Amino acid sequence: MTSECLQSMYSGVYRNDIEYIQRKEQISMYQILATDGKAKRASFETVHGTIQTPVFMNVGTAAAIKGAVATTDLQEIGTQVELSNTYHLHVRPGDKVVKQLGGLHKFMNWDKPILTDSGGFQVFSLAGLRKIKEEGVYFHSHVDGRKIFMGPEESMQIQSNLASTIAMAFDECPSSVADRDYVRKSVDRTTRWLKRCKTEMARLNSLPDTINPNQMLFGINQGAVYEDIRIEHAQQIAELDLDGYAVGGLAVGESHEEMYRILDAVVPYLPQNKPTYLMGVGTPANILEGVDRGIDFFDCVYPSRNGRHGHVYTNHGKLNLFNAKYELDDSPIEDGCQCPACRHYSRAYIRHLLKAKEMLGMRLCVLHNLYFYNHMMEEIREAIEKGEYKQYKAKKLAGFEETT
Repeated sequence: MTSECLQSMYSGVYRNDIEYIQRKEQISMYQILATDGKAKRASFETVHGTIQTPVFMNVGTAAAIKGAVATTDLQEIGTQVELSNTYHLHVRPGDKVVKQLGGLHKFMNWDKPILTDSGGFQVFSLAGLRKIKEEGVYFHSHVDGRKIFMGPEESMQIQSNLASTIAMAFDECPSSVADRDYVRKSVDRTTRWLKRCKTEMARLNSLPDTINPNQMLFGINQGAVYEDIRIEHAQQIAELDLDGYAVGGLAVGESHEEMYRILDAVVPYLPQNKPTYLMGVGTPANILEGVDRGIDFFDCVYPSRNGRHGHVYTNHGKLNLFNAKYELDDSPIEDGCQCPACRHYSRAYIRHLLKAKEMLGMRLCVLHNLYFYNHMMEEIREAIEKGEYKQYKAKKLAGFEETT
């Protein structure tokens, strides 16, 4: 393909892709810049920009953050990576529609990295609506009930149509309380599916009509709460030399202590020269503990979901702005916070909006929470660079125990 053709294909939000293609073979995609214990401060270069880690990805399941938050808002609050979901976008509006409109970046007007979840977790959460086979999963849409099939190849094809920066492998997420025999068989199938995902992505990235031929693939470690199965699986998938590795199947019912135990056991067996991603986690305290165990990427719906219900995060604990004690409180959600809500509005006003069911109240709370998470990640990166992460973590956790 000529450079003119490439230039035409990668116009708009893909303006940096040609330079990226030219130097892709010359760079180390993931570079550890500093460490403090197991905590890592790194950079991860992608076709849509460099990600500074540790990073919290803001979750926009259906290509939008719930709470009337636009991508222009995400730019303002310091979002590095947006996360969307393969299953939901396949069902509505349809991944082929998104491809015809130029891919997810152009569709939602976002020029930074996007990670798409494979849809596996959502499919397997439809317990009464799906049937698992070696080729993939048959299930019924939660929207209109139509029968859908999704396997490794289909998941990769959908994510290629979406043209995300990072695609997640299609896996099965077994219950944390599933019996050992089932988990073993499930993990073995996930490994076979991962190999099929890798083969299919290589094929898709070679096609001339692929929007993002530099799409990356992250594999997912599974194994419920069985350390030996987790470790064996980590060793197996590490051999596939993927772009990154996630720890999945946690924060799905097990205790925080169990989650930390699994991370202590499995993270050392994942490649240290690749980014690690703890899927679906979590609270600010969970993130601090995950970073301390070598995790780079995090995502969770908590900041947006809690914000929509008037629950906001601060360095001195979580507040419920519906409480009557904030009726005459003319202070911001948190003094010193530079989010759009705290710079312009009081707790009393936001409480009024929430009580009146005005959408602006929900929106301001979501913006504050996402800013809080994004800013905390900036602080984490700085603390690791200074070699002060242990002290930072202890101070932050102590603050979360306070009440305002």
